[in-house]
Amino acid sequence: MTTVKERIEDLRNALHQHNHNYYVLNQPEISDKEFDDMMSELQSLEEAHPEFKDENSPSMRVGSDISKNFTQVAHQYPMLSLGNTYSEGEVTDFYERIRKTLNEDFEICCEIKFDGTSISLTYEDGKLVRAVTRGDGEKGDDVTDNVKTIKTIPLKLHGNDYPQSFEIRGEILMPWSVFDELNREREMREEPLLANPRNAASGTLKLQNSSIVASRKLDAYLYYLLGENLPFDGHYENLQAAASWGFKISDTTKKCSTLQEVFDYINYWNIERKNLPVATDGIVLKVNSLRQQRNLGFTAKSPRWAIAYKFQAERALTRLNTVTYQVGRTGAITPVANLEPVQLSGTVVKRASLHNEDIINSLDLHIGDMVYVEKGGEIIPKITGVDMESREFMTGDKVKFITNCPECGSKLIRYEGEAAHYCPNETTCPPQIKGRIEHFISRRAMNIDGLGPETVDKFYQEGLVHNVADLYQLSINDITGLDGKKEKSANKIIAGINQSKNVPFERVIFALGIRFVGETVAKKLAKAFGDIESLENASLETLINVDEIGERIAKSIQVYFGDESNREIIEKLKIAGVQLKQSQEDLAARTDKLAGKSIVISGVFELHSREEYKDMIEKNGGKNVGSISAKTSFILAGDNMGPAKLEKANKLGVPIINENDFLALIS
Repeated sequence: MTTVKERIEDLRNALHQHNHNYYVLNQPEISDKEFDDMMSELQSLEEAHPEFKDENSPSMRVGSDISKNFTQVAHQYPMLSLGNTYSEGEVTDFYERIRKTLNEDFEICCEIKFDGTSISLTYEDGKLVRAVTRGDGEKGDDVTDNVKTIKTIPLKLHGNDYPQSFEIRGEILMPWSVFDELNREREMREEPLLANPRNAASGTLKLQNSSIVASRKLDAYLYYLLGENLPFDGHYENLQAAASWGFKISDTTKKCSTLQEVFDYINYWNIERKNLPVATDGIVLKVNSLRQQRNLGFTAKSPRWAIAYKFQAERALTRLNTVTYQVGRTGAITPVANLEPVQLSGTVVKRASLHNEDIINSLDLHIGDMVYVEKGGEIIPKITGVDMESREFMTGDKVKFITNCPECGSKLIRYEGEAAHYCPNETTCPPQIKGRIEHFISRRAMNIDGLGPETVDKFYQEGLVHNVADLYQLSINDITGLDGKKEKSANKIIAGINQSKNVPFERVIFALGIRFVGETVAKKLAKAFGDIESLENASLETLINVDEIGERIAKSIQVYFGDESNREIIEKLKIAGVQLKQSQEDLAARTDKLAGKSIVISGVFELHSREEYKDMIEKNGGKNVGSISAKTSFILAGDNMGPAKLEKANKLGVPIINENDFLALIS
């Protein structure tokens, strides 16, 4: 006789299989009523026997109406973005770089680039244990309960040949049919329409109520497997294995052995993608071999073994009504075209950036012109031309770039060699002040919870903050009652400000908003100087000697620290307890074994990736350089070192060492 527990397990296994048949394979074997009857029986049994509860039961897909705050989870492997390309020439360049670097046969895996929101799924013992959004690439929000409502994501895997623990990444999508129906309903209720399926999917995934998420009928395609014990060296082969475990893998994915095959794939899907049920915006090209991927390594922001080819943007014709000007946190002035609303690539476009004076002059813009608007990479609207045939004698004045700041009235300046105009009034121009504070509190900088642009604007208007250091002087009494804020909200802001004092030195440098100093440069500076005093007093020559720091960045750093008001802010941040030097852990890992040495990396490696070797060189005081010269100390060479580099090294007498010798040198 079947026990209750056995019946529950039988129902769960059957429903998992029928769910996969219907949503992933599109091959249902039972009627909807039969499925619903089985689900109803399962829910009744689970309710009567809570001792047999299972977080991955098919019944969990309906979601819950209990609101839950999301917690932040660090990614085991960073979720980096891909470099973008828009032409066949750039695809050829990518292919040739791979060929020359590897110096051996390779395959390219071509995949449709789905236009949704990225997700990372972790499975242990064949069960979904965690789903995390991309976030800032280093950490994201735990949205496991919401993801469990998506029918195409398996809660329990098929078979038994999957790794004990692994991660699989993909894209959460809202199908066009669901998106259109949702907008029809919103229109009937006179609610604002959703802009596009990507934003709709992202917003749905972050809803606090998982039962509403379940009603939105999200979909998912998975495209990247990570882990220590993957079944194959081939990325494509691992995806096929994942499909056998129950994952929805796009059948549009294809392996290519030649550049022509890659172009054939791109050209085919450039047309056929319009027949797919979900939004797409390009093609992703990946080196198929995981071994070759490791040898190619990563840049600071993206893998060298993958690239995204973006489809050509759609174009629309609309009227230019006015041009207004915005002031950024660095004082850069951005002209904005205000347009007659027009539908473009699934969104309504009302504004477009004109970038700078040179762009305006090259377009010969007049108010009232009919202009062509595109979305660069189908994301950022831009004006690409004027329909001269439709220009009438009634067209308005020629658009001329402003000469004074629209916010503070200061005379604008334009630096030699740059296209942008700047407002030089850093200390009292409101958008610059607020912009620097907004940058300082942002997620990738100090990540101060509870603060946003609206709050910063209110604090500024009330005279509570005039610079980033003033944030650390705020009290709960200052905030409570301000713009309706309650004590709980005020406590959250103060707690966030206090927690930001633990943010590491490299992120503090980035948060300061020094012109041209992004996240990567900030990391280089933190490693090179160790504390804010050393950076503040560094000479131009010392700065330029830091890897990837050129004269433009070096001069910008000196200009920043040469400003008395900036030095006062630094002093206030010191007093507040902000981390303005490297931690003891970071310092303990550094040596001077390679101090003064310029090192070139070449070839394919077995023991570590190129990026790992670059990090070792920097931690031991060395400098990574890209080309061989008489000043090169030595070349760290792997297999298949390029013949041109070998010849140049021999000609200049530059020593060549292998992996083992290098590791012994720094051990």
